[in-house]
Amino acid sequence: MAGKRLKRQRLKKQLFTKNRLVILNEETFEEIFSLKLNLMNVFVVLTISAILLISITTYIIAFTPLREFIPGYASNKLKKDATILAVKSDSLTVEIQKNELYIASIKKILTGDLEYAKFNKDSILASENPANSKLNLNPTPEEKKLREQVALEDKYNLFEKAQSKVNLVLFPPVRGHITEKYNSKNNHLAVDIAVAKDTPIKSVANGSVVFAEWTPSTGNVIIIKHRDAILSVYKHAASLTKTQGDVVRTGEVIALAGSTGKESTGIHLHFELWKDGFAIDPSQFIDFE
Repeated sequence: MAGKRLKRQRLKKQLFTKNRLVILNEETFEEIFSLKLNLMNVFVVLTISAILLISITTYIIAFTPLREFIPGYASNKLKKDATILAVKSDSLTVEIQKNELYIASIKKILTGDLEYAKFNKDSILASENPANSKLNLNPTPEEKKLREQVALEDKYNLFEKAQSKVNLVLFPPVRGHITEKYNSKNNHLAVDIAVAKDTPIKSVANGSVVFAEWTPSTGNVIIIKHRDAILSVYKHAASLTKTQGDVVRTGEVIALAGSTGKESTGIHLHFELWKDGFAIDPSQFIDFE
């Protein structure tokens, strides 16, 4: 016990023993500055200095823009911008895929390398299940009786309002005799209408021009996109009056009839109608004669 007390007394004496820090002029040995210190004071000063340094550093990292220069830290604005850019890049990827599919569809339209679909004359929309045409759709006696009752009720219903089943009314691009009809078996996915040279070719509906160029096989071609994903195609024109990106209205002149391209057999309009990537018979929706 006496040894421990002795050690404590020595340690206490070393901590609180006053020492003098003196700064002298090297040449004249004149005293410039002196300071009385002990080990305890030095320890306290160093501890307080360390705490202040740590506190200042923590404040800079947590509450000032300087933390952005420290590796591993990022501002809220940078995180928000990164999130927005990630969402935009994902949206752009989806749009690019849609545009690629759309461009591929137009390329197939120009080459005619597409399947045809069966369509209902009362609707532009394609039949969802062609296989159902083989089913027996004749009404049973009970169904006939029910239809007669409903017909009698509707006959005297004053509040019934007739509505057209046609989603889009199409204007004839030209008037003339059809020299070759739509025939999917022969891969003729259009109707050919004989007209005089430079006959105005008109848009069948409101839309925007997505293609208006000259091609070696079909000459001057113009393609218009309408609502409900409908495309109208006009080939073998003598000249075009619209360019890609133009907005056209129903009945507006878009080209003049002619006989251009290697596949042309005379002055006529080669007219095609497409819906969702499928060719449909234009004569089912347009009266050309």
